[in-house]
Amino acid sequence: MSDWKDAFLRTRVIPPHSQTARQAPGSPQALQLVFRQIDGLHVKQSESPASLQYQLRVTLFDSGHQHFFGRTWKSGSHSVSGMQGQSGRVFFNEVVYFHTSLCLSSVVAVVELVSLSTRADGSQDAVGSGFGLLQLFTGRADTIISQGEGRLSLFNGTPRALLHPTLKDPLRMNAALSVMEGTQLLYSIQPHPALTPIMHLLPPNILVSGHDSIPGVMSSTDTGTADALRKPRLLKSFLCVLDGLRVALFPSVEVFESNLLQLLNRDCQNTNRGVEGRSVVVQERRLQVGVHNGWGWVEKPHVLVLEREAEGSGAARARGASASGSFRQTSTDKLSDGLSLRGSVELKMMRDVAFSIVFQLQYVFSCPLAGDGQMTSTAVPRAAFMQCVRWCAWSLFSDPEGPGENVSLHLQGGALPNPWGAMVYSASTQQTDSGKCVIKFKFSSSVEGASCSTALNVSHRETSAPKKLLSASQEERILEPTASTLQSPRGPALFLSQLVATSRYPTMSHTVGSPWQQQLPSLLSPSPMASAHQLSHVERPVAGSIVHLELSVQEREGNRSEEEDELQELTFTPVHAPVITLGTHASGSSRSTSRRSLAQLFSSGFPQILDNQNQVAEVLDPSEPVNFNPQREEADPLQANTLILQFLAFTRVPQAGVNSDWPSTVHFTFQLYRFPPVTTERLKLLDPERNSKLKSSSDYPCVLSVINKDGTFSSGCPGLQLHYRVDPQFLKPGERGWFLRYLALHSLQIDVWDSESLMLIGSAAVELKHMLRQGRAAVQVNHELEVITTEYLQDANFASRHDNKHSATPAINVYTTVKGILHLRLGNVGASATNSQSSLALPPLLSHVVQPSDAPQGFAGGGVPALTVLQLNASNARRARRLPEIDSELARLLQSTMREVGGAALHQQAEAKEVRQRKIDRMAAVRQHEEQKATPPFQDSSNVTRHRAERVQHSRDLRVIEAYRERCKAQEITNMLSQAITTKHTLYATLGTAEFFEFVLKNPFNVPQTVTIECDDPELSVIVKTEEWRYFKELTKTLTPLEEEMFHLKESTLTPQVYLRPKESVHVPFKYQTFICGHTFPLQVLFRGEDKKPLAICQVDVEPTPHVVDQTFRFYQPELTFLKKAIRLPAAWDDTADGSATLHVRCSDPNVICHTTNLTPGEPQDVYLKVPGSPSPQIRKFFITIFTDPWLASPAQIWQVYVHYLQRMDLSCVCGTLSWHSLVLHGTQAIRRVKCYTSHPLELQVDPGEVFALPAQGVQDVCVGLRALRPGSRFFYLNVVDVDTRQLIASWLLCITCRQPVISKAFEISVPVDGGKGSNKKISFTNPYSSSRAFNLRTDRPDLLQFKEEQFQIGGGELYTIGLRFAPSQNPGMEEILIFINDKQDKNEDTYCVRVQYR
Repeated sequence: MSDWKDAFLRTRVIPPHSQTARQAPGSPQALQLVFRQIDGLHVKQSESPASLQYQLRVTLFDSGHQHFFGRTWKSGSHSVSGMQGQSGRVFFNEVVYFHTSLCLSSVVAVVELVSLSTRADGSQDAVGSGFGLLQLFTGRADTIISQGEGRLSLFNGTPRALLHPTLKDPLRMNAALSVMEGTQLLYSIQPHPALTPIMHLLPPNILVSGHDSIPGVMSSTDTGTADALRKPRLLKSFLCVLDGLRVALFPSVEVFESNLLQLLNRDCQNTNRGVEGRSVVVQERRLQVGVHNGWGWVEKPHVLVLEREAEGSGAARARGASASGSFRQTSTDKLSDGLSLRGSVELKMMRDVAFSIVFQLQYVFSCPLAGDGQMTSTAVPRAAFMQCVRWCAWSLFSDPEGPGENVSLHLQGGALPNPWGAMVYSASTQQTDSGKCVIKFKFSSSVEGASCSTALNVSHRETSAPKKLLSASQEERILEPTASTLQSPRGPALFLSQLVATSRYPTMSHTVGSPWQQQLPSLLSPSPMASAHQLSHVERPVAGSIVHLELSVQEREGNRSEEEDELQELTFTPVHAPVITLGTHASGSSRSTSRRSLAQLFSSGFPQILDNQNQVAEVLDPSEPVNFNPQREEADPLQANTLILQFLAFTRVPQAGVNSDWPSTVHFTFQLYRFPPVTTERLKLLDPERNSKLKSSSDYPCVLSVINKDGTFSSGCPGLQLHYRVDPQFLKPGERGWFLRYLALHSLQIDVWDSESLMLIGSAAVELKHMLRQGRAAVQVNHELEVITTEYLQDANFASRHDNKHSATPAINVYTTVKGILHLRLGNVGASATNSQSSLALPPLLSHVVQPSDAPQGFAGGGVPALTVLQLNASNARRARRLPEIDSELARLLQSTMREVGGAALHQQAEAKEVRQRKIDRMAAVRQHEEQKATPPFQDSSNVTRHRAERVQHSRDLRVIEAYRERCKAQEITNMLSQAITTKHTLYATLGTAEFFEFVLKNPFNVPQTVTIECDDPELSVIVKTEEWRYFKELTKTLTPLEEEMFHLKESTLTPQVYLRPKESVHVPFKYQTFICGHTFPLQVLFRGEDKKPLAICQVDVEPTPHVVDQTFRFYQPELTFLKKAIRLPAAWDDTADGSATLHVRCSDPNVICHTTNLTPGEPQDVYLKVPGSPSPQIRKFFITIFTDPWLASPAQIWQVYVHYLQRMDLSCVCGTLSWHSLVLHGTQAIRRVKCYTSHPLELQVDPGEVFALPAQGVQDVCVGLRALRPGSRFFYLNVVDVDTRQLIASWLLCITCRQPVISKAFEISVPVDGGKGSNKKISFTNPYSSSRAFNLRTDRPDLLQFKEEQFQIGGGELYTIGLRFAPSQNPGMEEILIFINDKQDKNEDTYCVRVQYR
């Protein structure tokens, strides 16, 4: 390890400034610097040119932050050519190479000229002779590198002068430094793309020359060239495998971890970081494995999860026997209690003595966070942090005989330099050689197996659970361009926000036998929450670990060849990650309602939750874990549950841009279990009484009261109470277990809306596990839920720097904001299920095998009374009907009086009524005939002619009827025969869930048959793959025979066929799966023989059932534009027993493109959406189903996505200045009374601001007055609402770009903290005009600053004193407040900046 250690200690560098690293474009650039000569060097009379030696030293410097970084490069010593007292010349001809991603104009190279002289003792004395600043980058997007030749003037002095505060401004550098007259350095800068293949071996910002030895790169002696980096060549790589990797800690894992936790708990108590009564616990044990060449990581270290083996377990004994091999047994070789890695680790190495494999043992701890002495009723957030406890490095070539098969390494700790630059834990007691921590593994290598990737591959040779891989965060996944086949893709690295991400809970499936087949934790602890900016340090709940990402185009990571002409595909990668955090805490939001406020709240008279004995339900603490026992729930005699949701109150949180009484009315939307989605009534926020002292507080809870349709308040109990009855009548057979699992593992998402503007205030989430009664009669729990929303804000400074750079990506910051606190009470009251309720339940699905009936029932003959017909099967017995009633086309063909009879029958006239009417008509005709006189002869002939025509028509009609009967006879007989071989089967289908059943098909003939299976709907298909069939049989516990290669697919239509022997029966597997909601109609499967005639028919009746929605997403998009989003899932989301899970997604809308990419195991998965646009204000609604099983049997998640389409308008303004813009509002088909609402009424005004009439099919101009108070880019919303019907008429998305005004004066004051009185100050303002003017005063922080007079008028040239009132603050810090002095039209005249120091 000495070669690696020497290289590591020799090549340590200073990192760049953190802010500069964040501002870097991200694409690395390789450069070549050539220093040719220095001209005009003055040689003193006292100096001998022959004895003078000069050297160049080059260091990278960040002029924006006055920070040197990287490593100083030194050239060789060169003599000066010239005479004494004359100008000399030094020829260097040195070439320097490096690569960096800090392609900023502020990054320069400091070139120092050093004179070397030999002292009397033989040592060298280096004296600086001058330095210069070499501009490397232009700062322009078209030409980044300042390439070309040039001459650099040198300054007198030392480069340390650049650290002086006066030289921070580059404009003052020439005034402060003196130039060396006539001395110039001739140089050239060129890009060097040939350096790209070795970027993974050479760290960035390190300057090297061609004769420097870089591990992994052939040296100049091997290549036979003077400059090895001009066209660098890589050493050959080979494959090595680490198998049976195991870590043994001294004296044991239990004692080692116990001592470590004791020290950490003591540290948390000393620093007051822990919560009283709770301690730090070990969350995970990790091992980082990476290849290091002494200069840097060949690739980013990979993170593997170690598993602890219990003492005496079979796995431990087996692994100890296989891994020990020829190891000599010591005190650490007990192998009964250690940390092991299942599977093998595969790496790529290069044959270089400096290459080493570096191991680091990390522990991930979980520590509860403490608030300000108060705890909210929600869960306690827990912070996850890591600590390096041991590390070591192993060189394969340290032993001249080569590495052995069995390797044992000692892990070290303490404050020693290591590649991670981290402090390593060291035990308090000194360890002896026989008591050190050891890592052991079996090593094997193969030169022939070399490939172009050093990705960490884990071969799953064992049947046990594999290790978990955790991926890098968003910043760690930025890809670097590759141009060589030897560039290595980065492996998975640590992402702390995914530490608690476990497998998602499955939704209800009718095919799974029992919901308790998957293991469920017996102790349901409170889920810790965190804000978006705390993702790297605080645990996140499972319900809130899904994020949605904006999309951009970036190069795909992978291996490429320079000879390839085919264009490579570009993939979507996230630019920023706005997090849908359900119920999370925002920054510093450890809010807790005071006892005084709670006393005022619960004295309002909310309805109590009572059990069947009229006793108050047991009150549970939401911060305590739930001891969940499924058997206790199953054995509960109270099988009926009444779920109660009580919306009690809403606490406003002060927001920027809105009034203090916002919102005034709210309503809620949510979906509980598979009940229909709910939109509640409008609720009014009632402020406390005027004489209450709570009015002075800004965070008092406002009681909710239901608003009637006439606008009055409800006279009943305050709040809103909703009941949901879940009993055997509601649940299907076997569904109770899934319902209990839903309560145990799911969270209910509640969207809070402003009822006046119809704008979304935010979302809250509440865990339902406390609604499990666990044998109790009734339970209740009170929650205080933070209502949060995701907001977008672009950095104003970043935007101003990149106004003219089209390639720059806008830096949009995404953060969550707390909009309020929702006071919610949940309850569950048990009740006994009655027999009548049980009898009304849906028929149970007894078996997944459909058996045709051998003896179908039919009509036995005899009379057909009405009661008998009702009792018989309608398919086997029918009542006779007239032919015109059956076929309307036949009724139109008939020309005789039968048409009238048929028409009467079609009008459903009773037969008795028809007979009676016919008798009356005949009697009337007889009486008329008797009364008439003798008929003339010509009348008798006309009657004969008329009767003859009727007979002709009757004959024709009879022939038509006979032809119709002959035509339909075969079809009717076929239908009756088909009904005899038809078997009906009913499926209760849920969205995305595959329903499996087998149909028993029998060959009724004495000859073999090849049966073709035809289905008229693609959602019902035959399972032709044996693996899929076996999977569903195991899933449904169906004990029927399974055959390999049972089906043959036709070449043309791919229709399945099955061969049947005479009188043979087989089980044909079917799967029904739909991704469309409410999709139901009878399906028919035909089994046709070789003569194309059906042998059997299976009719499948699908009954749709509601589904559970796990997550709801709402996106706002400009109308008629495509929405492109990526929803990220955590790395451990799809872990399965074999580690081979692949994510599959399906969408209910066929017009929405939804897909995912297959990544390496352990990396986070992204679900990509592409949604077509729609006109405003339409809302597109669809569902996304997520599957983790290979055959898409049951969705692991069902998401509901809403896309709100709005009209877009881009507005630009100056901060603090009022600017007016016009919008066009189109009328509807009817006249409406409408009103305009804005999301930020204090910054966005609307004219007309009151209710106005919108004419039908007319056009109305709406004026928008914009006065933004913060610079940068933001999004405002404008809704036009019908005040009578509460419908949304139009909606706009206003994209605001606000510029910072020019600040004319700046002030600084100090305000005491906790004074409670604030501070009064005065500043003067002079009217610059010669005439009298009126001015208005505005500020960007009205919550911190108030004016004595907001308007004033002074004469020309007069002085006016502005009175300022600064509000007190409870926390020390600094705030910058802007004061806008505007004219009468609210245009900005002057802007003052006041820096307030709260001390």
